[in-house]
Amino acid sequence: MGLINDIREDIGAVVKNDPAMRSKLELIFNYPGFWAVTNYRITHRIHRLGLYKIARLLSGISQLLTSIDIHPASKIGKRVFIDHGIGVVIGETAILEDDILIYQGVTLGGVSLEKGFKRHPTIKSGVVIGAGAKVLGNITVGKNSKIGANSVVIKDVPDESTAIGIPAKVIEKGRDKNPLSHNKLPDIDKELFDYLIKKVAILEHILMKDNREIVEKDLELDNIYETFLKSVK
Repeated sequence: MGLINDIREDIGAVVKNDPAMRSKLELIFNYPGFWAVTNYRITHRIHRLGLYKIARLLSGISQLLTSIDIHPASKIGKRVFIDHGIGVVIGETAILEDDILIYQGVTLGGVSLEKGFKRHPTIKSGVVIGAGAKVLGNITVGKNSKIGANSVVIKDVPDESTAIGIPAKVIEKGRDKNPLSHNKLPDIDKELFDYLIKKVAILEHILMKDNREIVEKDLELDNIYETFLKSVK
């Protein structure tokens, strides 16, 4: 009954996390993430019996059918939902707790070639990992945290935090009441460039205020730049 109960809870996670779902019949055709997790639950039990080659064979077939690669030796808890799912990779020693939401293109990968050691991340309960994010190495993403899309996480993330960027940095602490509000994540690169542009403008103003020679050289550089732009059009 353990396997059947886990699958029932996985179905509940799909219903809870995807408002586009109109019928459980859609699970058959439209949810490769659900099928990948279901196949994992079967292959994981086979792997635990010591039938490693059979488990790997079946997981390989699942990968071909779903485009999601989950190693049968990884440990995945209850109600883990992989939304859309194409391109998701979950490595051999990865540990995922309960109620985790993963979007397409996510990699839970390793940074070491040593066998017999934990090489992949631990994802605590309630975490949301945005599309294209890479969580690499034996690190921990804390409970109820959120990883921004396309971020590269190589260090631990505390509980109830938001991490974004390459490499990812924690920009916010405190649980988000709506963990799916990806549109509210700040663009830290844009903010940094805005700061640099404003800083350069202030420095230019200071330098040019009483220095005619600098002003003339600046105008000369502007002319060179404009000529270059015209030449590449």
